[in-house]
Amino acid sequence: MFRRGRSDKVDILRGIPLFSRLSQRQLSAIANCADLSARREGAVLAKQGAQGLEAIIIVDGRARVEVDGKAIAELGPGDVVGEMSVIDGKPRSATVIAATPVSLLILHRRDFVSLLETVPGLQRKLLVTLCERVRQADQALID
Repeated sequence: MFRRGRSDKVDILRGIPLFSRLSQRQLSAIANCADLSARREGAVLAKQGAQGLEAIIIVDGRARVEVDGKAIAELGPGDVVGEMSVIDGKPRSATVIAATPVSLLILHRRDFVSLLETVPGLQRKLLVTLCERVRQADQALID
């Protein structure tokens, strides 16, 4: 997996809901910035309270989201984590732990911010994703 080229990363990105409606050119721009990585089961992908230096896209595998040590969600392929901290510069709001071995695409803060400014449509898709998360959190408070 680590030897995949830009075209392979484009194919991966195309299958991720956040990026699914972007053009080939837009996907190529993101693929140029994204690094492929893998982590073992139990690896901490993001730590609550830490500075967020990258957004993480789960390509394969599962991860657990914890707030104050309590599991609140499970993530899988296509889910993006860490984007809030990358956008607003505030500490991570949750810890994310690999529940299985995971394959990831990593977008470092500098690149992620640049992509938000230069890839048309990405800002809107990200806003929709964040709104969905807020609505889910609101619903969880009601239930």
